[in-house]
Amino acid sequence: MLRALKKATNGWLCLSLWLTMPACGAVGHLPTTAADGRFSLAPMLEKVVPGVVNISTTTKVSIEQNPLFNDPFFRRFFDMPNRPRQEERQSLGSGVIVDAGEGFVVTNNHVIERADQITVTLRDGRHFDAKLVGADPETDVAIVRIKADNLTAVPFGDSNNLRVGDFVVAIGSPFGLSQTVTSGIVSALGRSGLGIEGYEDFIQTDASINPGNSGGALVDLDGKLVGINTAIVGPSGGNIGIGFAIPSSLVQPVMEQLIKYGEVQRGQLGIGVQDLTPDLAKALHLERSGGALIAQVQAGSAAAKAGLRAGDVVIALDGKPIANAAALRNAVGLLRIGTEVTLEIIRDGKHEKVAAQIAKPRRERMRAAELNQRLQGAQLGSIETGHPLYGEVEGVEVLAVEPGSPAWMAGLRQGDIITSVDRRPVKNLDEFRAAAESSKEALLLNVRRGDSAVFIAIQ
Repeated sequence: MLRALKKATNGWLCLSLWLTMPACGAVGHLPTTAADGRFSLAPMLEKVVPGVVNISTTTKVSIEQNPLFNDPFFRRFFDMPNRPRQEERQSLGSGVIVDAGEGFVVTNNHVIERADQITVTLRDGRHFDAKLVGADPETDVAIVRIKADNLTAVPFGDSNNLRVGDFVVAIGSPFGLSQTVTSGIVSALGRSGLGIEGYEDFIQTDASINPGNSGGALVDLDGKLVGINTAIVGPSGGNIGIGFAIPSSLVQPVMEQLIKYGEVQRGQLGIGVQDLTPDLAKALHLERSGGALIAQVQAGSAAAKAGLRAGDVVIALDGKPIANAAALRNAVGLLRIGTEVTLEIIRDGKHEKVAAQIAKPRRERMRAAELNQRLQGAQLGSIETGHPLYGEVEGVEVLAVEPGSPAWMAGLRQGDIITSVDRRPVKNLDEFRAAAESSKEALLLNVRRGDSAVFIAIQ
């Protein structure tokens, strides 16, 4: 099933269509038409739909080709024309206006990832070039900004109040059909372990979500934003009634940090955790299962300073129950550096409370220009344990690339994994440093990007 998970983006031509669909349920009041009192979502949607936008992107992609094509003698000998090394690719997604005055639009990171140009189209047909404010690949949330008047924002709701069975409405641009509305119910809450993002706490819904819906709104019957549509389970690429949205309780704190800092300043405790299964609970002589079992405590970390130990079971953080390892990781990942927290743990069968302070990650990073001026504008770092490719790929991660810089113009993008320099494998920053400093001519980088790999030559 996991292989069928697909991001809900596409590259179709945008049309204009919006629908209203009847529903009844327990979330909020049931909107009615002013004319005859029939149940209808139309009054609510008339206020919300203008706040959902279409997002189109243009990305320059390096074309992989045989190295012989780069040899001028080879091309002249066989009378071969010069081939373009890059091509433009376009894609469509959705977004939600969350601040009409400032022009902030929330969407998915995978909608705008590596985009060279971002265009936002409103329901009234106006087009605006958007500027990327910040993106967080770990939660798949991104913020872009447009300069426009007379915008409509969608107010945030509290996804923590959702229950399985509550009615919800999805709004977006499936297959390029902008402002399309579908309705359904909340099928499940707290979905994690799907391998879609680093931090997962998804709302599952049967409201029809299709390619192009990514970044669109999931609203309750009061028209409040309770989620951002992000992925589907669809073996054929279409909807089969299983869609996922990032809850507003996760989107809001990430959005606030992206607007303030341009990135998420995510702290850490310095522990490795796993689910406390019934078998593990029995082996540890515990009468309960559930919670996050601490398997490792990093030396010198915030957890070590707080006195946490391997074998402790975290069952609550600041009074909120922790059901599993993913729940603890999500809770800590949303806390800012320096935040004081109280963890309720079970140690040797006894309940205890431990105070800890969220610490700054000790991730090794560096500015690539310090090694080679050809890489100016890129920031590199080690591959962290939470990265989807951790343990599968060795190399260094591109943490950020300044738009318009030499590294950007050469084709490097945030999230790329550099696996070799001048055909010399690099497993970490030390090996990358040695390879880059010894290179006297153009740098030839082998880059892992998603499920594919490309060579990038930086002159």
